[in-house]
Amino acid sequence: MPKALTMQRSTVPTAERANYTKRLKTLRSHYAAANCRFWVFEESSLPGAFIEFTEADDEQTLTIAHANAPHKTLDPSRVYQEVEL
Repeated sequence: MPKALTMQRSTVPTAERANYTKRLKTLRSHYAAANCRFWVFEESSLPGAFIEFTEADDEQTLTIAHANAPHKTLDPSRVYQEVEL
């Protein structure tokens, strides 16, 4: 079964960066416990522009993890499936 992935973009003002980082740490723990992988990248030329990736081995695992997350993803229904090459 192909892996499933969601993405979320966020723009975080400098004054909110500490709160955002705290939120991300909570999400990382949640997704790890839900058998998902969670990465966050910041655009190098635009500080405060982030993209969050959440991946699971299947769509059901990812969907359940998002439904139970302590902070909601804006559009968890936009799931991308890994393309077998």
